[in-house]
Amino acid sequence: MYGNTTTQFTTSQSQSISSLSASVSSLRSSLSLLDSSISILDAGISDFPRLKKVLSSTRHFELTPSTTLTTAQASLAAELAPAITTLLGRCESHIGKLERREGALIARSELLEGRLSNDETRGLKKKRSLDRLVKGKGRGGDEKAARLKALRLKKERLGYAVERLGLQSQQRQRQLRMSVAAGATLGDLGGEEE
Repeated sequence: MYGNTTTQFTTSQSQSISSLSASVSSLRSSLSLLDSSISILDAGISDFPRLKKVLSSTRHFELTPSTTLTTAQASLAAELAPAITTLLGRCESHIGKLERREGALIARSELLEGRLSNDETRGLKKKRSLDRLVKGKGRGGDEKAARLKALRLKKERLGYAVERLGLQSQQRQRQLRMSVAAGATLGDLGGEEE
């Protein structure tokens, strides 16, 4: 009876050990399966932070209603219109000054051309009359010719002096007009800033 009990105990113990070893092997296979699942999941979710950043909606452009745009355009036009009008007025006045200056320069050029042509014809006439005087009257003619030449040179010098003074006067008038215009422009700008 004692031997029979021992045999039963040994048999039940070996059955328990075999079932335990089957459980352990099943547990090991479950653990390895769990490890592989964890590594697969880890590989799958490792890119989630980047995907979250990529898929997050960032608004680069604000959408505004058309009424706001129209109001902004109208206010901008109202702000810029006076400045544009002022600038156009200045441009027109400057163009007018340049046109007047161009006309004055053209008139002066024509006047100088006329003077040059008159001087050339007068010079020829004077030279001929001087030659006639020199040839015709000997010593008295020489004195008259020298005096006539001196008077002619004096007349030319006086003509150049008068012309130079006229140019200086025009230049001073132009400078005065420019300084008055600059003062008026500064006054306009000061009024606009206020």
